[in-house]
Amino acid sequence: MSFQSRIATMAGKSSYWFLHNFLHRGSSLPGKITTAIDPNILKTLGKNYDVIIVSGTNGKTLTTALIVQVLKEEYSQILTNPTGSNMTQGIVSTFLQAKHPKYGENPIAVLEVDEANVKPVVEAIKPKMFVLTNIFRDQLDRYGEIYTTYQKILNGILLAPGALLVANGDSAIFNSKKMPNQQIFYGFEDQPANKDLRAAPNTDGVLCPVCSHIMHYHYITYGNLGDYFCPNCGFHRPALEYKVTKVVDETPTSSTFDIDGNQYSIDVGGTYNIYNALAAYAAGRQMGVRPDQIKHAFETNKRLFGRQEEIKVGDKEVTIVLVKNPVGLNQVIDMISHEKDPFSFVFLENANYADGIDTSWIWDGDFERLPKMNIKKFISGGERYKDITFRLKVAGVQDKDHLVEPSIDKVLEKIKTLPTKKVYVLATYTAMLQFRHLLAQKGFIKGGMD
Repeated sequence: MSFQSRIATMAGKSSYWFLHNFLHRGSSLPGKITTAIDPNILKTLGKNYDVIIVSGTNGKTLTTALIVQVLKEEYSQILTNPTGSNMTQGIVSTFLQAKHPKYGENPIAVLEVDEANVKPVVEAIKPKMFVLTNIFRDQLDRYGEIYTTYQKILNGILLAPGALLVANGDSAIFNSKKMPNQQIFYGFEDQPANKDLRAAPNTDGVLCPVCSHIMHYHYITYGNLGDYFCPNCGFHRPALEYKVTKVVDETPTSSTFDIDGNQYSIDVGGTYNIYNALAAYAAGRQMGVRPDQIKHAFETNKRLFGRQEEIKVGDKEVTIVLVKNPVGLNQVIDMISHEKDPFSFVFLENANYADGIDTSWIWDGDFERLPKMNIKKFISGGERYKDITFRLKVAGVQDKDHLVEPSIDKVLEKIKTLPTKKVYVLATYTAMLQFRHLLAQKGFIKGGMD
């Protein structure tokens, strides 16, 4: 380690110690300080690790956490970035927290990486595996359309041609380019492949990447995911190495399913989270973890901040769910539609850089389903409360059932007075952080987020 790297590392670790112990923060600022002193510090910090990079639009955080839990069944030293701080500075902060590996050791680092940061991360540390979840339209101001987003990821993958590529085979975009990497695919095979379907008209990514004909499907799981084929040129879904063969049961808080004929359960709802579990299963199997070990790992996995995290607020059971794009939002709406008890619905919307400054995506969300559910009260809040308030009004939510409160502090107070025990809080990224920080200040949870 060079003198510059030593100074940078000392500064970063000192800032992390102070922020973590006194302010309960520190997921990205130490990395900013460290890289300002030594721009190449990530290459130094990560050189002794076997790195697995998880990227894609939705599901990165839960997939990363599940992979970590799975690998713990077989490996003792695993580093990860559990807070979802997935840009370069956050990843540097992650390595700053780690103990220095002993000589000859190669611990594992499982890193969630923002799509636009895959290339700079791979320029510094060469991974042994990439795990790709999906590509959906998300934060157009940062990523552009889905093909631009995927190209950002590809720019990084192509720098590591020796890495294994574990990708969602139900997403045509991951099968759209010839790659130098060895590839394996995972996906759903739980329905008869005897239909000829098309995705909904406003679905993105449904043109054949070979001939631009509209893609057809034998079946669709959600969005543009499913057993796709092109009737014009013959392009079709690749063979799946790992498969969900049956969805046994889904509730808003749990999912039970079969992978390759063996049954598994996770304590989160939603078909999209079954995909995340399947991705973790595929990564674990490639790393030598047995199916019975994976079953145990799934059963012991803890809920993550903002990802169907359940928090007691007085007598209320508050579930926080991160939303950031139309496909993810619609999956969350579908998930809460399985709720059997009456509940209240809260939506907190911000439009900062980390959220995406364009809020037009909410108009592609299927909010029209909400008035048909057993929802007793609605609250809209956050910095862009006017946008979500109007969207809910257009969706058919009645004024008498709808509380409008811009202040997140006051939203928390109103939650305590809601007429239902169960409350679902959907929030964009920075709104979720603000809400969790408030919950920490009030003592409802330990620690906060920056």
